Amino acid sequence: MRGVRLILEGIGEDPKREGLLKTPDRVAEFYKEAFAGVAVDPREEVALYSSDNRNELIIVRDISFYSICEHHLLPFFGKAHVAYIPANKKITGFSHLARVIETLARRPTTQEELTSATANVLKQTIKPKGLLIVTEAEHLCMTMRGVKKPGSITITSAIRGCLRKDATRAEAFALIKG
Repeated sequence: MRGVRLILEGIGEDPKREGLLKTPDRVAEFYKEAFAGVAVDPREEVALYSSDNRNELIIVRDISFYSICEHHLLPFFGKAHVAYIPANKKITGFSHLARVIETLARRPTTQEELTSATANVLKQTIKPKGLLIVTEAEHLCMTMRGVKKPGSITITSAIRGCLRKDATRAEAFALIKG
């Protein structure tokens, strides 16, 4: 809270004026919520189930997320898409995929790291034959500062295993695009 007061003073504001009196508490509460994933192991969000799935893609599209860019401490937000081909008759629930993304997004990070870390966690826990993670996000650091280009979307992907093969990767991307 003291840090927020210092920021307010640093920009020339009076932290004692009526509209700002509770701002340090509100910001502290926001950061507590926004960074709730810092001390959480995302691997604990995954539970495995048996399935007779044989080399068939499982895709969950449009998993909404928001995160805070570690470079400017400004939000970025968008959608993540997860595609994987199970191995050893092991799958996970759709909500577990969303929980992994949510946990990783709730810490200071970059979109590239969020995408790669999601792939690494799912590869480690589900151990699929192939895996593809795609994230699309708008960054407020691009909207509010610097080049000021609202609406620009950054897309990152991480590919593991058999989804690196051209035909399989193309199929997964086509299904994600809809």
